[in-house]
Amino acid sequence: MKKLDWYILKRFLQTYFFVVLLIVLIVCVVDYTEKVDDFRKRSAPGAAIFFDYYLNFIPHWANMISPLMVFIATVFLTSQLASRSEIIAILSSGVSFIRLLYPYVLGSLILAGVSYYMVNYLIPKANKTRIGFELKYTKDAYTYTGRNVHMKLAPNVYAYLESYNNLNNTGYKFTLEEVDGNQLRQKLSADRIEWDTKKGKWSIYDYQVRKFDAQQHETLTPPVTRTDSTLNMKPSDFDSDFSLFETLTKPELESYIALIQSRGADGVQTYLLEKYTRATRPFAIVILTVIGVIMSARKSRRGVGWQVALGFILAFVYILFYMLAKGVAESGAISPVLAVWLPNLIFAGIGVLLYNTIPR
Repeated sequence: MKKLDWYILKRFLQTYFFVVLLIVLIVCVVDYTEKVDDFRKRSAPGAAIFFDYYLNFIPHWANMISPLMVFIATVFLTSQLASRSEIIAILSSGVSFIRLLYPYVLGSLILAGVSYYMVNYLIPKANKTRIGFELKYTKDAYTYTGRNVHMKLAPNVYAYLESYNNLNNTGYKFTLEEVDGNQLRQKLSADRIEWDTKKGKWSIYDYQVRKFDAQQHETLTPPVTRTDSTLNMKPSDFDSDFSLFETLTKPELESYIALIQSRGADGVQTYLLEKYTRATRPFAIVILTVIGVIMSARKSRRGVGWQVALGFILAFVYILFYMLAKGVAESGAISPVLAVWLPNLIFAGIGVLLYNTIPR
């Protein structure tokens, strides 16, 4: 790398970290203002507020706004260079515009790599602590209100609960059916099931089993008062899923998606969107960096402020595209993969169009 590359790369990263720090501090102040009454009402310890919540809140938000902050930092830095005619001097010395992009792209790749690792491994662990704090000190106690719960536990095994009480981990009117093709082979019916914490198993009370042969002849077993059983179902399946997708590392997220799909349960779209968003975020950082350089490399008579303002407008449009695509994907109208890639594809096209308008 040449001295000029180091100069641009250093300023690029410095500007990015300054912008992120500034925005995150503003977000923290706004967040504290909104939650201070909850902290006082529930007597949240000061140490927990700082160490458990805000120290984990800062990296969460810093990574969330990274693509847009990279874009704003790029526009701010490049427009400054252009206003002082440094871009013109660089290009006049024989450096091509593509070569000028090199330190920017290198910096964006560094940030993209860090972002990918953090969002898939480090931040989910921090979010466990942060969200646990929120559930304890800013949210009301969670009560499971689901009725007539159907759950697929295995390829041919289905469970049903009329209701579930998450306070004592007890399910009522429980049935467990084993199906072969379209024929019922066995059905267990119980008054209730309870989770035994010590054994790590379900205790099934007052149940009876009905068995069916190939001709669907029924055999009824004698009633049983109690037995312990291991089921592919845990009390955590009935806990609050508030921001659960944010607390899962990449392997945990993939395992949870596989579990939901194996059970045929609803809500898998949210977790698929999270999985694909984490994968596309690094590409968004690189794409928005290149667009930021292209749109702010010209010297504008309106000054740096105009170019920065235009950068904010374009960033807002990107957010709008992303939110619209995500909302449509959650409704099941389009594929989650297409939803998370659509804003990047559109802005990549915008980047190509802008590049063709640059004076060489």
